[in-house]
Amino acid sequence: MIQRRIFVAVLLAALFAVGWWSGRDGGRGELYSNLDTFIEVLHKVQENYVTPVDPPRMVRGAIQGMLQTLDPYSQYLDPKEYASLKDVTRGSFTGVGIEVGLRDRFPTVIAPLEGGPAWEAGLQTGDVIVRVDGRSTADFSLDDVSNALRGTSGSHVKVAIAREGDSDEREFDLVRREINVASIPYAFVTAGGVGYLRLARFSEDADGRLAKALTSLRGAGATSLVLDLRSDPGGLLDQAVDVAGGFLPRGSAVVSTRGRGTTVGQSYTAHNGRPETAWPMAVLVDEGTASASEIVAGALQDLDRALVVGETSFGKGSVQNLFPLPGEAGAVKLTTALYYTPSGRSIHRGGRVAGADPLADDDDDDDEADSAAVRVPATRDSAPAALFHTAAGRTVRGGGGITPDVVVKSDTLGPLAMALERRGLALRFARRWDTAHPAPDPLPAEATLWPELTRFLESEGMRPPADSLMLERQRLGELARREIARRRGGDAAAARVALEHDEVFQRAAAILRRAHVAGDVFALSRDGATTADAATRPAPRREAAKRPVPKPPARRTHPNL
Repeated sequence: MIQRRIFVAVLLAALFAVGWWSGRDGGRGELYSNLDTFIEVLHKVQENYVTPVDPPRMVRGAIQGMLQTLDPYSQYLDPKEYASLKDVTRGSFTGVGIEVGLRDRFPTVIAPLEGGPAWEAGLQTGDVIVRVDGRSTADFSLDDVSNALRGTSGSHVKVAIAREGDSDEREFDLVRREINVASIPYAFVTAGGVGYLRLARFSEDADGRLAKALTSLRGAGATSLVLDLRSDPGGLLDQAVDVAGGFLPRGSAVVSTRGRGTTVGQSYTAHNGRPETAWPMAVLVDEGTASASEIVAGALQDLDRALVVGETSFGKGSVQNLFPLPGEAGAVKLTTALYYTPSGRSIHRGGRVAGADPLADDDDDDDEADSAAVRVPATRDSAPAALFHTAAGRTVRGGGGITPDVVVKSDTLGPLAMALERRGLALRFARRWDTAHPAPDPLPAEATLWPELTRFLESEGMRPPADSLMLERQRLGELARREIARRRGGDAAAARVALEHDEVFQRAAAILRRAHVAGDVFALSRDGATTADAATRPAPRREAAKRPVPKPPARRTHPNL
């Protein structure tokens, strides 16, 4: 009680001091003219509310409410949130190293991170976590799972799992340690010398990993590149500049910011000494491509370095800076400027949903930091988009995300495939198949595994009409093959399988296979050069939900555990 009174007394004294000082300045005095009302309300609540109140909690709530009136990205971070955000920005955290999704009321292992404690202990994709330290995980939220599995380095946590085919549960005693999350989880060469590089987040090591990945792809025979930025929520501004600079001549404009104070007119240019400027290149984007990833896509599009393929990106084009608060009070994150691409167009889209959770998938730092996008539905602006021109004179649109040069809608999942994903059945079937057909058996074709897959689905209570089953046969087989590949070769092997029927990737790859120099991709995208390639692919199916990007397929996942 004494501590609370001291806290309130100090707070009130500080507020009165700020009000008195700001009153000496006419402009700032107007800003703080209502402080006396706030103080009076605080007094009334403290003295008269039906139950005792927690003054620090009240003040934090007031701060959060104030910042929510600005925009979804400005917020107060308490000490725990601030520390967590810095961990994610660094691309590392302390835990057991598993990516987890929620399936049938229980957390399920999507993938153990290679080299982490869970991977070394033998946890597998599809393991259902039933207890943590003796506590049932039924109906756990992702936050509950994160809080249970994270902890200080060197501490122990006991995890009980149920595994397909085992009659008894298994218990693992895992020792937490620092885990590093790859900004580039995989890169490999596909047919025709088309390199594929998945950039999942712009954490502190993105530029270094990019350089290593490009060297590896060259050595493997790549002659062109697909840079996949789909569902990339963003990250650090400096990493976006460095990644874009990996493909642009030194000195090229990458992005500029316009705001108030020190953020007015800041420009960022490419400074890589040995950029890859010769390869024909395509960048894949979708509605989950946001912030730092939009900076890269916008720069490569504006400077005619890469063909952008997919769907219009999220449109999160604002700059956030962190302002640490004294002592252990956390930090304030404020929107301080907007991004502009080299042609002068704004990435930012208006009309965001008020009150959306601005911390979701956030990757920021304590200086020049670019927040990841809030995953809320994009609202298309009613005003027509302004037109801009690239360095070569091509027309591009501004005022809300990056509009692709070639629009290709993502394929979708039908109801049976959605159920398969939601219930984790593809993971379980893959384990059953591998038990009966151990490597080095080749990866089965869809026709080979179909009879056993249909029997498995029936045993799991999925008995759809025959016509519905046949309508989704290819997709169901594809999901099963993907998970078998993951068990045998990891996420890169799973991605290769997923790309086989990925309409967006296949369209980009078809163009790149015909391109000889970087500039060819734009003419080939206009002249119908991919018609023959497109004719060999099945028509898109009409289904209910978006096809996942080729990566671990959790619908609701939390990678930082």
